[in-house]
Amino acid sequence: MNRTAAGALASAAVIALLTSACTGSAASGANDDPAAEVTLTFWHGWSAPGEVKAVEATIERFEAAHPNITVKAVPNITDDKIQQALRAGGSAAPDVVSSFTTDNVGKFCSSGALADLAPFAGKAGIDLEKTFAKPRLDYTQFRGKRCALPLLGDAYGLYYNKDAFEEAGITAPPRTWSEFDRAAEKLTKPKGDSYERLGFMPNFHGYESTPGHLVAQWSPAYFDRDGRSNIARDPAFAAMFTWQKNLIGKLGGFAKLEKYRNTFGDEWGAKHPFHTGQVAMQLDGEWRLGMTTDAKVPFEVGVAPLPVPDDRAADYGMGYLSGTIVGIASTSRKQNAAWELVKYLTTDTDAVVHFANELRNVPSTHAALASPKLKLDPRFKTFLDIARHPRSNTTPASVNGGAYQVTLQEFGYRHEAGKVPDLRAGLEETAEQIDTDIEKAK
Repeated sequence: MNRTAAGALASAAVIALLTSACTGSAASGANDDPAAEVTLTFWHGWSAPGEVKAVEATIERFEAAHPNITVKAVPNITDDKIQQALRAGGSAAPDVVSSFTTDNVGKFCSSGALADLAPFAGKAGIDLEKTFAKPRLDYTQFRGKRCALPLLGDAYGLYYNKDAFEEAGITAPPRTWSEFDRAAEKLTKPKGDSYERLGFMPNFHGYESTPGHLVAQWSPAYFDRDGRSNIARDPAFAAMFTWQKNLIGKLGGFAKLEKYRNTFGDEWGAKHPFHTGQVAMQLDGEWRLGMTTDAKVPFEVGVAPLPVPDDRAADYGMGYLSGTIVGIASTSRKQNAAWELVKYLTTDTDAVVHFANELRNVPSTHAALASPKLKLDPRFKTFLDIARHPRSNTTPASVNGGAYQVTLQEFGYRHEAGKVPDLRAGLEETAEQIDTDIEKAK
């Protein structure tokens, strides 16, 4: 399971700035012998037993194909630990790192924490644009520096309780936001000052229902050509916030919804509100499909793309994309050998497919997406299609990581609670804050 959404915003808020020493080492180049006997240290964030086992199985396959390279995999590593180790350098630093936090790519690239992979890919004859979808390439580079490559991908869609749909007389998942609103109201069963069942939890603390995941359906432009925040000028943001707040009103109001939300179980546990039937529709990534199976939910689970605005009905099928990234530490003295591992993990079709099967994530390459060796739940095709959709998009990299998303989300909390009297003025103020924060980080 990829925890991109769960950890990205929190990590971005506290991530430390790397020292200029790292920047200097990034330009030193790689001159180690990739055929020499060598041991690489690979840090990654997976921690559950099944996840760690999947990583180890992938490493074993790599070592079998590269008998001169031994890989020491270290699990449960956060971006903060990565930053600290790369800043310190020395023998304790890893050679290859993987992160769930695509938001921090701007930091990794601009600081020099991770080496530029474009020369390695060019030397290997890999056409990155033919290998990966554009959103995947977008979230693994910053201002022309390719400091990471996509490992496995995530695609966000709509989960729905088919039994609840049948009971409410809804015959198909909603394709537009107006259809979605009507379905959410039909599926909602009030119970006093609470709910027996809620059609959808629209509040931004509602597990994955973040501004970034939702506004993707409006194809937003976060920054203009000069790198300044565009959230007050692009109508996508005002449209999303207006829709979200209106739905809150239709479903009972912010206070009532928040009270109900506080009864929800943990996002990563069996008592997730979608699992328990407390909500009938849920925005989430592809990993939730496997989790509903593991939790043995007592209803039939349906999956579909998230709806789109009514005036963009032709774009239905798109969604927000993110994923796991992998890169080479600029402090590593084994970068050519490290590249062999990165290349294998990201571009070897069988390796990508095996890893996707084991972790139940979306494959990151075009070839792996089309592979007949994918052995996933038939419903998983929905997420593969979202990953392939030409209008699917992601959040752009920034020099201060995902801090701009934290700022936008904090604004969302105030807006949904009725603390922003003028949406346009609030967006303008938030854009100014984002611009100020970015300037300070440069």
